Parts: sequence; structure tokens; C-alpha cells
Amino acid sequence: MHVGLLASDGCFTSGLTALIDVLSTAQAQRPGVDPSIPPIRVDVAGTGRKVTTGAGLTVPVTMHLRELPAVDVVVVPALGTMTAEDTLSALAARGTRAIIRVLGDLDPGVTTVAAACTGVFTLAEAGLLDRRRATTSWWLGAAFRSRYPAVVLDLDTMVVADAGVVTAGAAFAHIDLALALVRRVSPGLAEHVARLLVIDERASQSAYLVTDHLSHSYRLVLAFEQQARARLGQALDVGELAAEIGTSRRTLERRTQAALGMSPLVLVQRLRAERAIHLLRTTTQSVDQIAPQVGYANASTLRALLRRVRTGPHVRPGLTEGCDRHGADKASTGHARGSDHRTAQQRLPMAGLAAGSEPGSAGG
Repeated sequence: MHVGLLASDGCFTSGLTALIDVLSTAQAQRPGVDPSIPPIRVDVAGTGRKVTTGAGLTVPVTMHLRELPAVDVVVVPALGTMTAEDTLSALAARGTRAIIRVLGDLDPGVTTVAAACTGVFTLAEAGLLDRRRATTSWWLGAAFRSRYPAVVLDLDTMVVADAGVVTAGAAFAHIDLALALVRRVSPGLAEHVARLLVIDERASQSAYLVTDHLSHSYRLVLAFEQQARARLGQALDVGELAAEIGTSRRTLERRTQAALGMSPLVLVQRLRAERAIHLLRTTTQSVDQIAPQVGYANASTLRALLRRVRTGPHVRPGLTEGCDRHGADKASTGHARGSDHRTAQQRLPMAGLAAGSEPGSAGG
């Protein structure tokens, strides 16, 4: 596998170096794992003779841009920006425009194209992500959806592959991306490299999704989030909360979907998981004690929710052990059980939300 790292000046230093290190380690370990595994070659391509990263690291360019169509995989590291505004400005820079033009000439059916974090924006600019699933930095989701409505954005997944294009999430997802590329050569080699470099499986970045990075154009979503956070231990009615912040349920659902790629129901699910994780990390309370504080009638439902959002190392060991696979369904009414018989689509029933019961919702 011949990989061309297509980097621009100012790129995210560890993004570029992580790709080089993981891929180079895989090549070094390849003979010992299985000599029959195809070799992995890595070249750095750029618009000049060298690439200077955002931290000032200078990396020599070993491949000309015109040679990229001959490689097996072209990877674009992150641009090294930390805000939506800076990212869009970087896309307009001369060097980045040259990279976008080169990407536009590639055929994903022949050359696999990949990127991580803000580097995914360059693929979208080149039109390579239209009508494809992709992911990017979770904190740039709103800006990405606004600029590239033809892309099916999936911020739940750390690495997304769709029809010759591979994208990865925020910052250190470059490691996950590199490992995914190695896995294409040999799953056994990828597993060996992951153990050697102590790379934990991080299938999702959904546990890190918060609404703090929403732009001012999504004040309605922020207002809903604040109302929901204040009542996480209660059965919540989306329609009532929408009315309280001066909007309709339909408008709230449309704005939440545009800003976060999820419904109000799923947003509340995420907020409950976030609160539970915080309590598990900062207190000695058990899951049984925490469950009612975040709106769940029993601990098994909370375990099911946390397992769905794949919180991984954030949760104390054994948290999800023993969780009945259908536990969320068994507790389908949770705290909502009682005299109120409104439907699941009208209310936010505790266990139903954990089970992703809303039709068409992006389950955590």
C-alpha cells in the first residue's frame, strides 16, 4: 500500500506525525507479523519542497502533487485550525486551494481518499463527499452541515468509509484513521500495531459531543439544552419545552437536526449520559443511585444508554456488565409511568429514549 500524505503549511503537527508514525510502525512490524503482507510505503506530498506544520516542525516533501494519482491512498491531515472561522479561512489559502484542486482530479474508485478532523473539509470542498457518509471534528458539525448540505454527516462514528473515501473525527482520530488504513492491508497487522502502540479502540466520538461549540445562529438549540439540563431527572415533554423557549416543536426539531444532526429526543439522551458519566467519575455513587438523578427508573436502563453511546474508558470498569440486552425495552416507561399516557413521540420516556425508540432517530 502506497500512501501519500497531502499536507499544507500550518497543518496540525501531531495529525501529520501520527499518520507517519503509525504507518511506519506497521511497515517495520510487517515482516515479523507476516512477510507476505504487502509493504506499506509513505510519502509526504505538498506544494513546495517542505511542509511546515502549525507548531513549526519542518517535514521534507518526498512526492510531487502530480504523482498522487499513482498512489493507493491519499490522506489529508487536519488544517491546524481550532474554530470554524479559521477553518473556512484556511480553505481559501493558496496552498489549500491547490490541494483541493488535486483532490478534485482524483477518482475514489481508483485511489482511496482519506482525511481526519478539519482535513475532511478539503474533501468536501473538492466535492468528494457529496451524497456520501462522512465524519469530522464533532465541534465543527454545525459549520460543516451548513456549508456541505449534500454530505451525510455522522458524528457518532470515529472512522467512516463510504465508496472509496475514508474520514475520521477530531484531532487524535488521525491515529484511528491510520490504523483503519493498516487494517485494509491486514487486520492482524493492525491488531499487532494497536497493541504495540497501546491504541485503545474508540469506535465513536459521540461521548465527546457537547453543545458548547454551537454558533450564535443556534440560540434556540442552546436554550432547549439549558431547559433540558435543568430537568434531567424528570420526564420531559419536547412540545412543552419548545413552547417555553418561544418556538414550536417542529421548528425545534428542525433546528436541532441542522445544528447537531440529531433530534431533541436524542440530544436529551446525550445530556443524560453526560451527567451520568460526570457523577460516575467525580463521586462514589453507584449506577443505581445515579439512574434516578438522570431520569431513569432503574440502573439497567442507564447501563444500556451508556453502552449505546460507547463511553469506553470514561466509565468505571464493570459499568455495563450484566446489562440485559433488552433491559431498555423492559423498562419502557421509566419515571414517565403513571397517569400521563401521552405517546413516546410526545414525551421523552426514560427507557424508550435509551433504546433509541424515536423513529428515524440517530441512536447513541
